[in-house]
Amino acid sequence: MVLKKIVNETNKKQYIMTKRFAILLGVICFASFSLSAQQKHNKQNDSIIFTELIHDYGTIDVGSPGHCEFKFTNKMKKPLVISNVKPSCGCTIAKWSKEPILPGKTGVIKISYNTKIPGTFLKVITVNSNAKNSTVLLQIKGNVTKNRTW
Repeated sequence: MVLKKIVNETNKKQYIMTKRFAILLGVICFASFSLSAQQKHNKQNDSIIFTELIHDYGTIDVGSPGHCEFKFTNKMKKPLVISNVKPSCGCTIAKWSKEPILPGKTGVIKISYNTKIPGTFLKVITVNSNAKNSTVLLQIKGNVTKNRTW
């Protein structure tokens, strides 16, 4: 009986230690993930800087112009080359200069969204380049409503 009680006490202590270790491990993993995420979004490390990453059209009527521009600056010491700009669906078209952007100079990515489709939208445009932050995600969002007739 005394031996059984000692074994139970030992098992409880092992359980508590295992639980504490699991919690500590979770905290360490969360902290390291948070630090790595902050480094990726640190503008000091980025070499292509956009003035905005999200364009909100707000509420617009069906058939309204669905154009916007994302302006950026090359912060590298060498020319910036945008290799690809890929919208998440066929309702969005992207145009950009295929010419290298010299250091310190600015460029524009022009986006056209098909506003003939009513409803709320959120689209992602993936920009790939030779910058340190080689993949940048841009977003367009809004709500297209049918024309109101009074």
